[in-house]
Amino acid sequence: MTEQIIDQSSPPPDPDPSQTPNSNPVIHPRRGPFEHGLLPIQNLVFTDPIQTLAPIKQKLASSATNNRVGSAAISDALLISSDHARIVLETLASVLHSETDPLVMAKPEDVDSIGADVRDLVLFLYIQSYEKLMPRTHKDSAAVADVWPSASAFDGYLSALSPIQLVRSNSRRFMPSPLDEEAHQLSYLQKHIANIITLLADPVEREGDESPVFSLESFEHIGFLLHFGDKGSDVPSLSQATPFFKNSDPDMPAAPVPVSQVYDWLLKSIASALKSISDGISGKENGPPNASDQDAGNADASGALNKLSTNDRGPCIIEGVSKTSLFKQASDLKSTSVKVANCHDSVIYLLAPLRYATVYGCSDSTIVLGAAGKAVRVEHCERVHVIAATKRICIANCRECVFYLGVNQRPLIVGDNHKLQVAPYNTYYSDLEEHMTKVGIVPTISRWNESLELGAVDPHDSLSHPTSASDKKSESLSCVDPNQFTNFLIPNWFAGEAVGSTKDNPFPLPDAYMAVQQTSLKNLEETRQSLREAPLEDNRKRELATALHMHFKDWLYATGNIRQLYCLQGD
Repeated sequence: MTEQIIDQSSPPPDPDPSQTPNSNPVIHPRRGPFEHGLLPIQNLVFTDPIQTLAPIKQKLASSATNNRVGSAAISDALLISSDHARIVLETLASVLHSETDPLVMAKPEDVDSIGADVRDLVLFLYIQSYEKLMPRTHKDSAAVADVWPSASAFDGYLSALSPIQLVRSNSRRFMPSPLDEEAHQLSYLQKHIANIITLLADPVEREGDESPVFSLESFEHIGFLLHFGDKGSDVPSLSQATPFFKNSDPDMPAAPVPVSQVYDWLLKSIASALKSISDGISGKENGPPNASDQDAGNADASGALNKLSTNDRGPCIIEGVSKTSLFKQASDLKSTSVKVANCHDSVIYLLAPLRYATVYGCSDSTIVLGAAGKAVRVEHCERVHVIAATKRICIANCRECVFYLGVNQRPLIVGDNHKLQVAPYNTYYSDLEEHMTKVGIVPTISRWNESLELGAVDPHDSLSHPTSASDKKSESLSCVDPNQFTNFLIPNWFAGEAVGSTKDNPFPLPDAYMAVQQTSLKNLEETRQSLREAPLEDNRKRELATALHMHFKDWLYATGNIRQLYCLQGD
């Protein structure tokens, strides 16, 4: 069967740094804070950030120790609960730019006492005013319309529009490209950079001079929002790209520079980056159309298997997979961040150590994520099973989904959700424990059933505003009945390439689930023993084996799992 898929062509090449002024590398926004660092907590979203945050910063600074504040001080300054203050710290830690920051390296029991640097916290609070980019309209909306699954049976009474319909309504809107999102983030920073600099500036203590300045230490915190180069953490520190802090002697404090000088330089750098992006987008629009744009209707779904778009800065994007299976290991992914978008009726295995993972706009699929050490976000999905080992997860605007989690922090439930279920982690693969160790996931801690429900309206996402959901909490998750819990078996056809030592689920199962699993294993072994010892003649045993094989084959076809066998054998 031929399936229509959305455009999976690779993004346009990144602008050549040599074409920017003074041959400096291009400045880029850090995607983590904008994609995984936004919280729909009412007291964190400020209509006038500079006026509100200035006194909050002063209050935080007055209670800081070594310029760091814990959850108690955050709760007091922002007038939020201790649970929400803890979520602020954990979310900030997941998107910080410095891997050596004490908050990033803190053990779970030490997070509240170690706290956050006031400057990083102020920047984190400031960008809570950011609104995500609206999806853009696909140039062939009629063709794309045919790929989407039918409407949910619950649309009549659960909400005005289901999550999938919200994403795909309004002339079948199309997911923004990484360049679109980067331009949107840079435009936000361009608009607010003066306020941001004002909040970070150091006061001058010399008599008669009240002009604020920027020290090297304070300037490095702008790295929370911006970085240079194309490989994120592999580029030099932000200060080394500036004309005023470059080549500073690490043994001697660099002289502070006027705020106006920092402002002018950042503004020019952002403007230059926006121009490079605009030129890149214009080049793509004016260039020859790609194959999927020319003939989306004739694209075979199997072609989606190996079309992964990526660049050094952004995530690896897996988009438009339909009615097939996809198996990718660490060697297949060019980025440690992954985005699975608009996939339907498929099984997707991403068995790799990841930093961030996003699942967006998918339906009727099973998605197995390896080990995500920073954060996972699942949004606008319907009837999706997500299996993930991760440090933290946020679930937003989903319906009839099931989550099998090994998660170190409380799952966050955001937006308009319906009929969601959660269960303990239920699978393994040979390299899982090695991947978990690499990204910092602790197998002895799993808070899969301790979800925290935030607001039903996400102020950062204009697609998630259902009718009459203004101030109510998001619907909570229910636990999968232990009697319905089963292990998920990852195909071991790649065992010859596997060298890992994981032989079982690394997360301990709760007693109720373990008891059911042991009973099932006992029943299976008794059935096998009965079949082996059945007093049957050889021809009757062959008939029994044939009948069992036929019933198993019928089950494969009835459940659609036969497609997995064909797809993965093809790989």
